[in-house]
Amino acid sequence: MFSGMLYIFLPLVIGYLIPVKKAAVVEFINTQTSRLVLVILSLMGLSLAGLDNLSQNLNQILIYTLVFFVSISVCNLLVLPLIDKLAPTDTQQDKRPIPFSSMMMESVKLVFVVAGGLIVGLLSGIDLSWVDQASEVILLLLLFLIGIQLRNSGMTLRQILLNKKGMTIAAAILLTSLPGGLIAALILDLPYNQGLAMASGFGWYSLAGILIGDSLGPVFGGAAFLNELLRELVALSLIPVVIRRYPATAIGYAGATAMDFTLPIIQNCGGIRCVPVAIVSGFILSLLVPFLMLFFLSL
Repeated sequence: MFSGMLYIFLPLVIGYLIPVKKAAVVEFINTQTSRLVLVILSLMGLSLAGLDNLSQNLNQILIYTLVFFVSISVCNLLVLPLIDKLAPTDTQQDKRPIPFSSMMMESVKLVFVVAGGLIVGLLSGIDLSWVDQASEVILLLLLFLIGIQLRNSGMTLRQILLNKKGMTIAAAILLTSLPGGLIAALILDLPYNQGLAMASGFGWYSLAGILIGDSLGPVFGGAAFLNELLRELVALSLIPVVIRRYPATAIGYAGATAMDFTLPIIQNCGGIRCVPVAIVSGFILSLLVPFLMLFFLSL
Protein backbone atom coordinates (compact mmCIF):
# COMPACT_ATOMS: atom_id res chain seq x y z
CA MET A 1 0.00 0.00 0.00
CA PHE A 2 2.73 2.44 0.99
CA SER A 3 5.36 1.46 -1.59
CA GLY A 4 4.18 4.03 -4.12
CA MET A 5 4.01 6.72 -1.47
CA LEU A 6 7.54 5.89 -0.27
CA TYR A 7 8.86 5.92 -3.84
CA ILE A 8 7.60 9.45 -4.44
CA PHE A 9 8.00 10.83 -0.91
CA LEU A 10 11.63 9.67 -0.52
CA PRO A 11 13.16 12.44 -2.72
CA LEU A 12 11.34 15.04 -0.61
CA VAL A 13 12.78 13.59 2.61
CA ILE A 14 16.28 13.34 1.14
CA GLY A 15 16.09 16.94 -0.01
CA TYR A 16 14.90 18.08 3.43
CA LEU A 17 17.97 16.48 5.02
CA ILE A 18 20.34 18.62 2.92
CA PRO A 19 21.28 22.00 4.48
CA VAL A 20 22.37 24.70 2.05
CA LYS A 21 24.18 27.72 3.46
CA LYS A 22 25.32 29.56 0.33
CA ALA A 23 22.79 32.12 -0.87
CA ALA A 24 23.85 31.61 -4.49
CA VAL A 25 23.08 27.88 -4.29
CA VAL A 26 19.68 28.54 -2.69
CA GLU A 27 18.86 31.03 -5.44
CA PHE A 28 19.93 28.50 -8.09
CA ILE A 29 17.66 25.85 -6.54
CA ASN A 30 14.75 28.30 -6.41
CA THR A 31 15.24 29.16 -10.08
CA GLN A 32 15.46 25.54 -11.20
CA THR A 33 12.39 24.62 -9.14
CA SER A 34 10.38 27.34 -10.86
CA ARG A 35 11.55 26.13 -14.26
CA LEU A 36 10.71 22.51 -13.50
CA VAL A 37 7.21 23.54 -12.42
CA LEU A 38 6.72 25.19 -15.80
CA VAL A 39 8.03 22.13 -17.62
CA ILE A 40 5.83 19.67 -15.76
CA LEU A 41 2.74 21.87 -16.11
CA SER A 42 3.33 22.03 -19.84
CA LEU A 43 3.50 18.22 -19.81
CA MET A 44 0.16 18.24 -17.98
CA GLY A 45 -1.25 20.18 -20.91
CA LEU A 46 0.17 17.60 -23.32
CA SER A 47 -1.46 14.82 -21.25
CA LEU A 48 -4.81 16.58 -21.56
CA ALA A 49 -4.33 16.74 -25.32
CA GLY A 50 -3.90 12.96 -25.41
CA LEU A 51 -7.25 12.28 -23.74
CA ASP A 52 -10.07 10.68 -25.67
CA ASN A 53 -13.28 12.76 -25.80
CA LEU A 54 -11.40 15.89 -24.77
CA SER A 55 -14.42 18.19 -24.67
CA GLN A 56 -16.26 15.81 -22.36
CA ASN A 57 -13.21 15.54 -20.10
CA LEU A 58 -12.82 19.32 -19.92
CA ASN A 59 -16.42 19.54 -18.78
CA GLN A 60 -15.67 16.94 -16.12
CA ILE A 61 -12.62 18.89 -14.98
CA LEU A 62 -14.71 22.03 -14.49
CA ILE A 63 -17.39 20.12 -12.56
CA TYR A 64 -14.80 18.54 -10.25
CA THR A 65 -13.14 21.93 -9.75
CA LEU A 66 -16.39 23.70 -8.87
CA VAL A 67 -17.63 21.02 -6.45
CA PHE A 68 -14.33 20.70 -4.58
CA PHE A 69 -13.77 24.45 -4.47
CA VAL A 70 -17.21 25.26 -3.06
CA SER A 71 -17.23 22.36 -0.61
CA ILE A 72 -13.77 23.03 0.83
CA SER A 73 -14.17 26.82 0.90
CA VAL A 74 -17.49 26.66 2.74
CA CYS A 75 -16.04 24.33 5.36
CA ASN A 76 -13.01 26.61 5.83
CA LEU A 77 -15.06 29.78 6.13
CA LEU A 78 -17.47 28.28 8.64
CA VAL A 79 -14.65 27.90 11.18
CA LEU A 80 -11.99 30.55 10.47
CA PRO A 81 -14.12 33.53 11.65
CA LEU A 82 -14.50 31.77 15.02
CA ILE A 83 -10.73 32.05 15.53
CA ASP A 84 -10.97 35.80 14.92
CA LYS A 85 -13.78 36.04 17.45
CA LEU A 86 -12.12 33.92 20.15
CA ALA A 87 -8.52 35.10 19.63
CA PRO A 88 -8.41 38.51 17.87
CA THR A 89 -5.22 39.60 16.11
CA ASP A 90 -4.09 43.24 16.18
CA THR A 91 -3.52 44.59 12.68
CA GLN A 92 -2.09 47.78 11.27
CA GLN A 93 -2.85 48.57 7.67
CA ASP A 94 -0.03 50.00 5.58
CA LYS A 95 -0.70 52.86 3.20
CA ARG A 96 0.75 51.27 0.08
CA PRO A 97 -1.53 48.56 -1.32
CA ILE A 98 -0.20 46.08 -3.87
CA PRO A 99 -2.00 46.23 -7.24
CA PHE A 100 -4.22 43.20 -7.66
CA SER A 101 -3.09 42.81 -11.27
CA SER A 102 0.55 42.35 -10.29
CA MET A 103 -0.39 39.68 -7.76
CA MET A 104 -2.29 37.72 -10.42
CA MET A 105 0.43 37.61 -13.07
CA GLU A 106 2.23 34.50 -11.78
CA SER A 107 -1.01 32.54 -11.61
CA VAL A 108 -2.06 33.67 -15.08
CA LYS A 109 1.35 32.65 -16.44
CA LEU A 110 0.93 29.10 -15.15
CA VAL A 111 -2.52 28.84 -16.70
CA PHE A 112 -1.02 29.84 -20.05
CA VAL A 113 1.71 27.22 -19.65
CA VAL A 114 -0.86 24.44 -19.22
CA ALA A 115 -2.95 25.85 -22.08
CA GLY A 116 0.18 26.07 -24.25
CA GLY A 117 0.95 22.39 -23.68
CA LEU A 118 -2.65 21.51 -24.54
CA ILE A 119 -2.58 23.52 -27.77
CA VAL A 120 0.78 22.08 -28.86
CA GLY A 121 -0.45 18.57 -28.20
CA LEU A 122 -3.63 19.13 -30.19
CA LEU A 123 -2.06 20.85 -33.18
CA SER A 124 1.30 19.10 -33.55
CA GLY A 125 0.04 15.54 -33.87
CA ILE A 126 3.15 14.20 -32.10
CA ASP A 127 3.26 10.89 -30.23
CA LEU A 128 2.42 11.59 -26.57
CA SER A 129 3.17 8.15 -25.13
CA TRP A 130 6.36 9.46 -23.48
CA VAL A 131 4.66 12.23 -21.50
CA ASP A 132 3.66 10.23 -18.42
CA GLN A 133 7.14 8.75 -17.91
CA ALA A 134 8.82 12.13 -18.42
CA SER A 135 6.42 13.73 -15.93
CA GLU A 136 7.26 11.11 -13.32
CA VAL A 137 11.02 11.63 -13.66
CA ILE A 138 10.71 15.41 -13.43
CA LEU A 139 8.33 15.05 -10.48
CA LEU A 140 10.94 13.11 -8.49
CA LEU A 141 13.55 15.80 -9.16
CA LEU A 142 11.06 18.55 -8.31
CA LEU A 143 10.18 16.95 -4.96
CA PHE A 144 13.89 16.66 -4.14
CA LEU A 145 14.40 20.39 -4.77
CA ILE A 146 11.24 21.29 -2.83
CA GLY A 147 12.60 19.34 0.13
CA ILE A 148 15.76 21.43 0.04
CA GLN A 149 13.68 24.62 -0.14
CA LEU A 150 11.62 23.65 2.91
CA ARG A 151 14.75 22.84 4.92
CA ASN A 152 16.31 26.19 4.03
CA SER A 153 13.19 28.35 4.37
CA GLY A 154 14.49 29.92 7.58
CA MET A 155 11.78 28.47 9.83
CA THR A 156 13.02 26.53 12.87
CA LEU A 157 10.98 24.11 14.96
CA ARG A 158 11.22 26.52 17.89
CA GLN A 159 9.77 29.40 15.85
CA ILE A 160 6.87 27.22 14.72
CA LEU A 161 6.04 25.87 18.16
CA LEU A 162 6.12 29.32 19.77
CA ASN A 163 3.59 30.81 17.34
CA LYS A 164 0.40 29.25 18.62
CA LYS A 165 -1.90 31.35 16.46
CA GLY A 166 -0.18 30.29 13.24
CA MET A 167 -0.43 26.66 14.35
CA THR A 168 -4.11 27.13 15.25
CA ILE A 169 -4.92 28.58 11.83
CA ALA A 170 -3.06 25.75 10.06
CA ALA A 171 -4.89 23.17 12.17
CA ALA A 172 -8.24 24.81 11.35
CA ILE A 173 -7.52 24.66 7.61
CA LEU A 174 -6.46 21.03 7.88
CA LEU A 175 -9.46 19.95 9.97
CA THR A 176 -11.99 21.75 7.77
CA SER A 177 -10.49 21.02 4.34
CA LEU A 178 -10.53 17.24 4.75
CA PRO A 179 -14.28 17.06 5.57
CA GLY A 180 -14.85 19.37 2.60
CA GLY A 181 -13.01 16.90 0.39
CA LEU A 182 -15.12 14.03 1.74
CA ILE A 183 -18.33 15.95 1.04
CA ALA A 184 -17.18 16.67 -2.52
CA ALA A 185 -16.25 13.01 -3.03
CA LEU A 186 -19.70 12.00 -1.81
CA ILE A 187 -21.40 14.42 -4.20
CA LEU A 188 -19.26 13.28 -7.15
CA ASP A 189 -19.40 9.59 -6.18
CA LEU A 190 -15.61 9.32 -5.90
CA PRO A 191 -13.56 7.11 -3.54
CA TYR A 192 -13.00 8.80 -0.17
CA ASN A 193 -9.21 8.73 -0.49
CA GLN A 194 -9.39 10.70 -3.76
CA GLY A 195 -11.56 13.33 -2.06
CA LEU A 196 -9.10 13.60 0.83
CA ALA A 197 -6.16 13.88 -1.57
CA MET A 198 -7.89 16.62 -3.57
CA ALA A 199 -8.54 18.50 -0.30
CA SER A 200 -4.88 18.38 0.75
CA GLY A 201 -3.53 20.98 -1.68
CA PHE A 202 -4.17 23.97 0.63
CA GLY A 203 -3.64 26.44 -2.21
CA TRP A 204 -0.37 24.99 -3.56
CA TYR A 205 -1.76 24.67 -7.08
CA SER A 206 1.37 23.66 -8.97
CA LEU A 207 2.38 20.79 -6.67
CA ALA A 208 -1.21 19.67 -6.13
CA GLY A 209 -1.87 19.42 -9.86
CA ILE A 210 1.39 17.57 -10.42
CA LEU A 211 0.97 15.00 -7.64
CA ILE A 212 -2.71 14.33 -8.32
CA GLY A 213 -2.15 14.18 -12.08
CA ASP A 214 0.74 11.73 -11.70
CA SER A 215 -1.39 9.36 -9.63
CA LEU A 216 -4.96 9.80 -10.90
CA GLY A 217 -4.45 11.08 -14.43
CA PRO A 218 -4.74 14.43 -16.22
CA VAL A 219 -8.46 14.94 -15.53
CA PHE A 220 -7.96 14.92 -11.78
CA GLY A 221 -4.63 16.73 -12.14
CA GLY A 222 -6.28 19.53 -14.09
CA ALA A 223 -9.10 19.75 -11.55
CA ALA A 224 -6.66 19.88 -8.63
CA PHE A 225 -4.63 22.59 -10.35
CA LEU A 226 -7.67 24.74 -11.11
CA ASN A 227 -9.19 24.17 -7.66
CA GLU A 228 -6.10 25.44 -5.83
CA LEU A 229 -5.51 28.21 -8.37
CA LEU A 230 -9.07 29.45 -7.89
CA ARG A 231 -8.51 29.40 -4.13
CA GLU A 232 -5.47 31.64 -4.50
CA LEU A 233 -7.25 34.10 -6.78
CA VAL A 234 -10.15 34.35 -4.32
CA ALA A 235 -7.66 34.80 -1.47
CA LEU A 236 -6.00 37.70 -3.30
CA SER A 237 -9.40 39.36 -3.60
CA LEU A 238 -10.44 38.48 -0.05
CA ILE A 239 -7.36 39.57 1.89
CA PRO A 240 -7.56 43.36 1.32
CA VAL A 241 -11.28 43.36 2.10
CA VAL A 242 -11.41 41.33 5.32
CA ILE A 243 -7.94 41.19 6.89
CA ARG A 244 -8.37 44.21 9.16
CA ARG A 245 -11.49 42.75 10.76
CA TYR A 246 -10.86 39.02 10.22
CA PRO A 247 -7.08 38.49 9.97
CA ALA A 248 -7.16 34.77 10.82
CA THR A 249 -9.79 34.22 8.12
CA ALA A 250 -7.71 36.04 5.51
CA ILE A 251 -4.47 34.31 6.46
CA GLY A 252 -6.06 30.89 6.78
CA TYR A 253 -7.88 31.02 3.47
CA ALA A 254 -4.59 31.88 1.75
CA GLY A 255 -3.44 28.41 2.82
CA ALA A 256 0.10 27.37 1.98
CA THR A 257 0.65 30.54 -0.06
CA ALA A 258 0.53 32.68 3.12
CA MET A 259 4.26 32.09 3.57
CA ASP A 260 5.25 33.24 0.09
CA PHE A 261 2.99 34.38 -2.75
CA THR A 262 0.25 36.12 -0.74
CA LEU A 263 2.58 37.21 2.09
CA PRO A 264 3.31 40.69 0.62
CA ILE A 265 -0.37 41.58 0.38
CA ILE A 266 -0.97 40.18 3.89
CA GLN A 267 1.81 42.43 5.21
CA ASN A 268 0.69 45.52 3.30
CA CYS A 269 -2.99 45.17 4.15
CA GLY A 270 -2.77 43.64 7.62
CA GLY A 271 0.47 45.05 8.98
CA ILE A 272 3.73 43.54 10.22
CA ARG A 273 2.05 41.74 13.14
CA CYS A 274 0.33 39.40 10.71
CA VAL A 275 3.59 38.31 9.08
CA PRO A 276 4.85 35.74 11.67
CA VAL A 277 1.38 34.22 11.89
CA ALA A 278 1.14 33.94 8.11
CA ILE A 279 4.62 32.47 7.72
CA VAL A 280 4.07 29.79 10.37
CA SER A 281 0.62 28.85 9.09
CA GLY A 282 1.79 28.75 5.48
CA PHE A 283 4.92 26.79 6.33
CA ILE A 284 3.03 24.09 8.22
CA LEU A 285 0.48 23.70 5.44
CA SER A 286 3.23 23.63 2.78
CA LEU A 287 4.97 20.87 4.69
CA LEU A 288 1.73 18.89 4.97
CA VAL A 289 0.74 19.10 1.29
CA PRO A 290 3.08 16.44 -0.18
CA PHE A 291 2.88 14.18 2.88
CA LEU A 292 -0.93 14.11 3.13
CA MET A 293 -1.52 14.02 -0.60
CA LEU A 294 0.86 11.13 -1.18
CA PHE A 295 -0.50 9.29 1.87
CA PHE A 296 -4.12 9.51 0.72
CA LEU A 297 -3.22 8.60 -2.86
CA SER A 298 -1.49 5.46 -1.60
CA LEU A 299 -4.63 4.12 0.13
